[in-house]
Amino acid sequence: MALTDKQIKGFQPAEKDQWVSDEHGLRLLIKPNGAKYWRLKYRFAGKQKTLAIGVYPKVTLKQARLQVLDAKQKIATGIDPSQERIQVKLGIGQANENTLERVALEWWNHQKGTWTEHHADRVWKRLDDNILSKIGGLPIAEVNPDQIIANIRKVEERNALDVSERVLQDVRRVCRYAVQVGILKVNPASELSGVLKARKRSHRPSMPLKEMPKFLNELEDYTKHGRLLTKLALELLVLTFVRPGELRGAEWEEFDLEQRLWRIPGKRMKMGTDHIVPLSNQALAVIEQVEPISGQYRLLFPSERERSRAMSENTLGKALRVLGYDGTVQGKSKTTPHGFRATASSALNETGFNPDAIERQLSHMERNGVRAAYTHHAQYLDERKDMMQKWADYMDLLKAKKKLVPFNINNNH
Repeated sequence: MALTDKQIKGFQPAEKDQWVSDEHGLRLLIKPNGAKYWRLKYRFAGKQKTLAIGVYPKVTLKQARLQVLDAKQKIATGIDPSQERIQVKLGIGQANENTLERVALEWWNHQKGTWTEHHADRVWKRLDDNILSKIGGLPIAEVNPDQIIANIRKVEERNALDVSERVLQDVRRVCRYAVQVGILKVNPASELSGVLKARKRSHRPSMPLKEMPKFLNELEDYTKHGRLLTKLALELLVLTFVRPGELRGAEWEEFDLEQRLWRIPGKRMKMGTDHIVPLSNQALAVIEQVEPISGQYRLLFPSERERSRAMSENTLGKALRVLGYDGTVQGKSKTTPHGFRATASSALNETGFNPDAIERQLSHMERNGVRAAYTHHAQYLDERKDMMQKWADYMDLLKAKKKLVPFNINNNH
C-alpha cells in the first residue's frame, strides 16, 4: 500500500526501530528518537544491499520515489547505485583537493580489498556518520586534534564508547595514510588515545560449579516453562561450551556424526578461523533429540517464528531467567549463556587438563603472532576428544548425585 504525507507525519516513534513500506521497494525507517529515513532494499550481483535515500521531510515522499525509480533504472543497466554514490563522492572530493572526505575515500578504497564487503560498508558508514558528515569538507591539512576530539565527544555522549574507540582508530588510520602518501607531514590523531572515556569492562556472569547439579536437574523440567528445543539448546551449550551465537547459528551440514565432530566454519567464529568441537556421547544424544524437531531445516535451532532464521539471542537468556538464574532468587547466581564457557574453563583447568588443549577448545586465539601462524583448528584434537567426553560424564555425575562432587580427571564414576 502506498504511503501518504499525512500518514508519514502521523507515525510516532517507539522503543525500537520501525519499518513502513511504500511502493517499488521504498521503505521508511522510524527511529526511537523520531527521525525518519528513506531506504531502498535491492539486490545487485546476487547480494542484498540497502541504499540510503535521505531524511524525511528534507527529502519528500515524491522526491524519494523519484530517486527509487532512478536507482531501479541504474540497477537494470548493471549499475550499483550505492557504489556509484561512493565514486561520485570521490570525484567531488578530488575537485576539492585533499579534503578529509576525499582522503578518507582514497584510504577506504585502498583498504577495502582486504576486508569483507559487509565490514567495508560498516567502516565507511561509521566514519561517515560520526566524522565526515561533520568535518569531511575541510582540507585534511587544516583538521586539528581539537576538532577530532570534539566529534569523538559527541559519540561518547551517546554512551557509545565502543564506537568512539573505533571512530578514533578509523581517523587515525586515515591520517596515517595521508602521511604515508605525502599529503600530511604529521598525523593529527596520533596522540589522542588518552582522550577517550575509560570503558568499564566486566566479565559475563557465570555459574559457580557448585550450582551445576541443581541447575542440570532443573533444566530437565524446563519443558514445563518453555519449548523442548530451548532446553536442548541449553544442554548442548553446557556440553560444548561454545559461544551462544555459534550454537544458535549451528547448521546441520556442519556436523559429521560418524566422526563425532562439529566443524564450525571461520565465517561464523569470533576470531574468523575454523573450529572443531568433538562431540561426546551425551552431545550426540542431544542432537539425536533435536533432529526430529528441526532436521528438515537448515538450522538446528531455528526461530519459532521464522524457520530460516536462527533462534533469538534473547531466548537462552530468557530461559535462564525463567529458571531463576537472574540473581533475584536466593541461593542462585546471576548467569548468562556465555558464562558456561567460564564455568567449564575453570573446572577443566583446576582438574589438570592440558591448558593449551583447553584454550584451543575455547577457540581462544594465540596472541603471539609467530605461534598463531602455527595454530591449527585441529590442534590437540585427541586430547580434546577425551576432555570433552570426561566433561560430559562429569555433568551426568553431578546431575545424578544432585550435589557437587570432585572432578576426577581419570574417572568420574
